[in-house]
Order: sequence, then C-alpha cells, then structure tokens
Amino acid sequence: MLTLCGFGVSNYYNKVKFALLEKGIAFEESTTYVGETDPACSPLGKVPYLRTPQGPLSESAVILEYLEQLQPQPALLPTEPYAAAKVREISTYIELHLELEARKLYPQAFFGGKVSQDVIDRAAKVLRKHIAAFSSLAKFSPYVAGDTFTLADCAAAVHLPVISMATRQIYGEDFLQDLPIKAYLATLAERPAMQRVSADRKAANQAYQDWIARVSISRK
Repeated sequence: MLTLCGFGVSNYYNKVKFALLEKGIAFEESTTYVGETDPACSPLGKVPYLRTPQGPLSESAVILEYLEQLQPQPALLPTEPYAAAKVREISTYIELHLELEARKLYPQAFFGGKVSQDVIDRAAKVLRKHIAAFSSLAKFSPYVAGDTFTLADCAAAVHLPVISMATRQIYGEDFLQDLPIKAYLATLAERPAMQRVSADRKAANQAYQDWIARVSISRK
C-alpha cells in the first residue's frame, strides 16, 4: 500500500493526490506538516512524500512519474514522445515559472505577513512575462495540454487558482484573467477525483489552522 504524506492545503500534495485518484491507485494518507516530516523520507523536509513498499520518494514531479510507470492505465502521459514532452513542458512552466514566482507573494497574500515592495514589483514584472509565455503553450481545449486529461492538469488544477488569488490580493488584479481559467476549472470540477480533492482540501484547511495555532502557542 502506498502512503501519501503531507497535508491537504498543500498544492503539491493535492497534485499527487489528484493523480492517485485519477489512476485509481489505492493509497492511504498520513497528515504530516512541514517541520514534522521524516528526514529519511524527505531530506529537505518538504511535502509531499510517498511511502512505497520499496522505500520513500520525495518531490511531486518524481512521484507522478513513478505513478505513471507503476500503473500505466489510465494513462496520464501520452505514449508518443513529443506529446509527452509537451505535457512535461507545460507542467514545468506552471510550477517553475508561475507558481514559484507567485509563491514570493504568499506570505502577504495569505498568511498575514509582509513582503517588500521591491519583491512585489519584481514579481509583477516576472509574472506578466511568464504568464504570456505560458499562454502561448497552454491549449485549454478543454484541458491544459489539449483534448486529453494529463499530468499537466494535475498541476494546473491546484496551482492556477492560487496564483489568481495571490495576484488579486496583492495587485487588485487577477494576472490570469485573460485565460479561460473559469471554464477550465468548471470542466475539471466535473471529475469525481477533483471533487474529492476539493472537498478534502476544505476539510483540511480547518485542521491546518488549528495546527498553526497550536504551534504558535507552543513557541511563546
């Protein structure tokens, strides 16, 4: 049995969970917050990580590739090499060039922190450039890489809404507003796996807030 370790508020945790559910792979969940991870499973203390019968795996992209090889059907990656590479390309743009940049805004957008104006200004410039580049690759027809649901959708489903929310919070403008995100997410919302991920994320949010409160009290 596979065990997915992390917590349901994490985008990357939900990306892996979405893939597991779509592929129909049996798994268990183990709520594990940052700071409580097993260093033998996640040397950098990140989530998610996956416990397998052979040993642990960390890094969500690696885990998704493992799942695809572990159970090839239903396929979430095209068998044709170029098509598969395009799916990986779109996933990389979403995570490396969009989410990672938008993440600099999260402390102020979501957690009551403060981000310097220099960071805010630079992130705006970079995000606009990177979103334009992503727009030239994304298909949304109806899925992000074309007419078939793929691993790229597992990434897009969890990251794009957060990027939209972060830019609205910081800049008063959704930097993804020119993309058909609303219609895309509505299409994904019809999938039972996405419904499960969304429902579980809402439930996990309260548990996460309670954990933050406990940690804050213990540090006083």
